[in-house]
Amino acid sequence: MSPPPVVLTVAGSDSGAGAGLEADLKTFMALGVYGVTAVTAVTAQDTRGVYRVGAVDPVLIREQIRAVAGDFPVAAVKIGMVWSRAAVEAVVQALTATGLAGRCPIVIDPVLRASSGDPLLEPEAEAAYIAGLVPLATVLTPNLDEAAALTGRTVAARADMEVAAQALGARGIPWVVVKGGHLPAPEPAADLVWHQGTGRWLEGRRIPTTAGHGTGCTFASALAAYLARGEDPAAAAAGAKAFVAGALAHAPGLGHGRGPLAHDWRWRP
Repeated sequence: MSPPPVVLTVAGSDSGAGAGLEADLKTFMALGVYGVTAVTAVTAQDTRGVYRVGAVDPVLIREQIRAVAGDFPVAAVKIGMVWSRAAVEAVVQALTATGLAGRCPIVIDPVLRASSGDPLLEPEAEAAYIAGLVPLATVLTPNLDEAAALTGRTVAARADMEVAAQALGARGIPWVVVKGGHLPAPEPAADLVWHQGTGRWLEGRRIPTTAGHGTGCTFASALAAYLARGEDPAAAAAGAKAFVAGALAHAPGLGHGRGPLAHDWRWRP
């Protein structure tokens, strides 16, 4: 039996396990890839909010990436919460020094805030994040608010998504997936996949649920898993969207806020 593809997630830990690297690892297992991690921060959070963030030493972040890159055949990288400027710089340095940047696809989920609205990137880190980390992306997966923050534009409708995707693509990012799950109802939950000046819409029905914690993390990690398995970015985005839809539809109903997804939905009776 040949070993599974390996995906590295560079992300923060969610004590509620609905988002962050916990969601990433669940997604990797569900999609048949082996997940390795570089922890950037530890959070005290649940489905209702983020209560405290503890940053990991940037040297330790760098060494985590070096360790796994030196021992595992990393086929894709997913980057989520980074938190501080020092952490951003450490991630950029490590991905460059190990050769992961340029050698394998990098999926960046630009985690600026939690679904509860709590910040997950320090304000003083935003400039370094946009200038240093975002350009390493093979695929960038912003939601509407993140696309607005990255472009300085209002992104609230499909036409806005196209303008934002074009602006981000013009910065040299090969693939941009602007997620439309926050489009106002009754608009379908459509995502825009943008590549070299051309956009393709991934249509999806709205799933009535109180869940939704960790959808962005899960989408990006699923996309990275499909890339590691050899799918092209367009097919990987479509597969990730279908995986998230299933995880939402089978959400376990836990927590008192926006509940977690069912990452194991394909295994359930």
